Amino acid sequence: MLPPFDTSMILDALSSSESRRHAFRSGFGTGSLMNVRARVERQSSITEPDIESILKVGNYCDTVNQLDMYYGLVKRQLLRHQSPTTGLFPAQAHNKKVGSVRDSIYCAAAVWALYQAYRRIDDDRGKSYELGQSAVKCIRGILSCWFRETSKVENFKSSQRVEYALHTYFDLATGAELSSEEFTFKEGKNNLQIDVISLFLVFLVQMITSGLQIIYTSDEIFFIQNLVYYVERAYRTPDFGMWARGSKYNEGKPEIHASSIGMAKAALEAINGCNLFGDRGCANSVIYVDIDAHNRNRSIFETMLPKESSSKNTDSSLLPALSWPCFATHDEMSYNQTKAKIVKKLKGNYGFKRFLRDGYGTILEDKDREFYTEGETKNFEQIESEWPIFYLFMIIDGVFKGLPDQVLEYQKLLKPRLKRDHLGDPIVPKYFFVPEDSVEYERQDPGSQFRQSSSEGSPSDIFLWGQAMYVIADLLTEGLVHINEIDLIRRYLPSYNRPRRGGRYSAFQGTASDLVVQVVLIAESMRLQAMMATYGIQTQTPHEVEPVQIWPPGELVKVYQNLGVSESFNLTGRPGRPIGALGTSKVYRICGQTILCYPLIFEVSEFYLSHDMSLLIDDIKTELQFVGRYWRLSGRPTVCILIREEHMRDPQFKEMIDLFALLRNGSLEGLKVRTGRLQNLISSSCIEHLDFVSDEDFERLNVQPFTQLKHEYIGYQSLTDVPTALKYTEEDTDFSSFVDKSTYDILEALKLTTTFKGQAELLAILIRREGMHYQIENKSLRDRMIDVKRRAGSVRIWSVVRYCSSILEQLVDSISPFITTVLVNGKLLTVGVIGKEEIVLDKPMTPKEIQLVLYKHVAPYDLMQAVLQQEVLLYCGRLIATNPELFSGILKIRIG
Repeated sequence: MLPPFDTSMILDALSSSESRRHAFRSGFGTGSLMNVRARVERQSSITEPDIESILKVGNYCDTVNQLDMYYGLVKRQLLRHQSPTTGLFPAQAHNKKVGSVRDSIYCAAAVWALYQAYRRIDDDRGKSYELGQSAVKCIRGILSCWFRETSKVENFKSSQRVEYALHTYFDLATGAELSSEEFTFKEGKNNLQIDVISLFLVFLVQMITSGLQIIYTSDEIFFIQNLVYYVERAYRTPDFGMWARGSKYNEGKPEIHASSIGMAKAALEAINGCNLFGDRGCANSVIYVDIDAHNRNRSIFETMLPKESSSKNTDSSLLPALSWPCFATHDEMSYNQTKAKIVKKLKGNYGFKRFLRDGYGTILEDKDREFYTEGETKNFEQIESEWPIFYLFMIIDGVFKGLPDQVLEYQKLLKPRLKRDHLGDPIVPKYFFVPEDSVEYERQDPGSQFRQSSSEGSPSDIFLWGQAMYVIADLLTEGLVHINEIDLIRRYLPSYNRPRRGGRYSAFQGTASDLVVQVVLIAESMRLQAMMATYGIQTQTPHEVEPVQIWPPGELVKVYQNLGVSESFNLTGRPGRPIGALGTSKVYRICGQTILCYPLIFEVSEFYLSHDMSLLIDDIKTELQFVGRYWRLSGRPTVCILIREEHMRDPQFKEMIDLFALLRNGSLEGLKVRTGRLQNLISSSCIEHLDFVSDEDFERLNVQPFTQLKHEYIGYQSLTDVPTALKYTEEDTDFSSFVDKSTYDILEALKLTTTFKGQAELLAILIRREGMHYQIENKSLRDRMIDVKRRAGSVRIWSVVRYCSSILEQLVDSISPFITTVLVNGKLLTVGVIGKEEIVLDKPMTPKEIQLVLYKHVAPYDLMQAVLQQEVLLYCGRLIATNPELFSGILKIRIG
């Protein structure tokens, strides 16, 4: 039997529309406390919800009326300011000359959020399409501005310098680059903001996933691929951060910002494997991400938290990095610790401070001066401006995290801070500042004084970023749009909880369970394979794994250099950056061939550390642990361990045999390992299809796979049969007198000299006199020195090896990330010789910059130290990454 009909339901339905309009006009358009709590708890469910039932607000007509109210608000407050020519939104609503990329992205996000809400309606009278196209126009407008700056993108890939940064402000009407005189605010001149590019990439993926067609041509795809290269090195690129001021001292100096790195990490995760043509795309419209670059960004980001930078203890700019829209970390401890620090240090009665001692908007800041004087930030202590926009970020964070009390707390704080225009529409002020006559009272008793709202964020000068955030927060709390509809790629979920993405391309969807690292042992020759078999170590030769090919990692770099090439934009492909440990743990399919790369540690490097067997064994253990700890892709990692004949001649090769025995038993220091034949492991491996390579390109690359050594007989059956390196000694002869002799005399002496030290010293004299490329019997001096270094390394005369490396001005592989790791742990580094000038390394540097410092300031005074200090830098970086407690209490590490 049906229950008795309740006439009060009719009255409720009739009155609901009018009551919601009144709530909307009076401030924050939210329902009762219980309704908000229920909506937030439903929205935050990790399981796929029944969106139809969640979005049913009262009844269908009520939902349409509500959406129409927000449509009117968006038209009046946002779309009215959109440029009809470029699609950008202005940085300041009252001054429609300068278009801001960041404000435009958030405005487009608000318009797109309402577009998503309207898609639930059967007959929206064309509003959904209009909103969607307005968002597309904005995003494409930003792209069009950047298309004019492709030369900057190309240069930035190789040298992350401020002058090569993409602009984040443009002429609103034409999209042209602005001159210094055209800026109405000083922050607009600092364009190096990695977070803006990353934010753009995140929303680009979200909107494409929702079905909007934003990218039209192949050249546009190649440009986006180059934007990925642009942000990949955020972990070592000092930028000006969200506030475009660099360090908190506002001296015009960029610094490493955790918020920028976190957003870059999120962007790389979001766009990896994304097809920019959407469901109708092909293999050539897929974006690829260097998984090792992503991991370096993740590592540095998590190391820096809860700090924002070396000068800023914390910063509100971390909120959009930690939570919506980026969700850069899913580590609960890091998230909670950082958020709690922001709330404790920066939360106020009118909003959040940007960071401590921030002078922006305060009555004491000199508006006519671009930079502060030394110590000036002390003047702004306790009177920093407070920004209510961060209340909105906390509201949205509460919805995504399922924290209804947090949502209600910040709604109550925000409501009295809102203004209203003549129509009754709510207006979000940009910031609140302490009036001049209250400054001293506020310093004595922080939070006690009335604050005045800024002119920006008033009915006559709308703060567009704040209004965009208001719309998104209100749509969420009203239940008009679900979190899954403004986060279609489920950034808010850990990678292992996201819906599985179909297709041929790898995605960040690792499992939460214990990972098994697959290991393939490849012997260089059948002779080596037979010897290993006597110790119960089963290996395969390159011939036995066919048709799978074993490649050196450098060959894969050559393939990737075809990715993102655009003749129309004059863009080259991927920079010649080495493939790291995670990248070489994938199995690749290229032009119908299956390829496995061995890691970089097995490559015979120019630098001499590759000759050290003890270091190689330690590197293998570290590499396997690293892959096991940081693998986040679907499928298992497959690590190729390459065993060379020169390894078995080393006195410490027995230690390597012991390591292989551990691997055979399935465990290495707690890590689960599975060794086996490559053919049996491929089915469970992570497969990456490099479909961007054409057959013509592949043939032109002339790739050289790793080849098997051939012997007439199999020979060695045990280690006792292997000729090991003898204890080599040579006479110490002084060749310094040859500095004053003729080139002919030196060449004659070189023919008669048998010692490695003598040959190295004589070659060094010739190099200084004639140059590296001077030919002796059709062989350059450089090649001869490399040959001496290699032969000296085989008999372990390290003094000669180091001397040769110094003369050749060689640099250890991947030294930059290790220096960056030390710096982000709050330590300074110095290099130099005692008694001479010491150079402070206080910001990340490129390999070329490091090489210049070492060979200009160290080598002239002590040649050997130029390479010895590289070794120490390398070990400091490794140690501080794994055992940071060893460096507690140390502020500066003086390598010399």
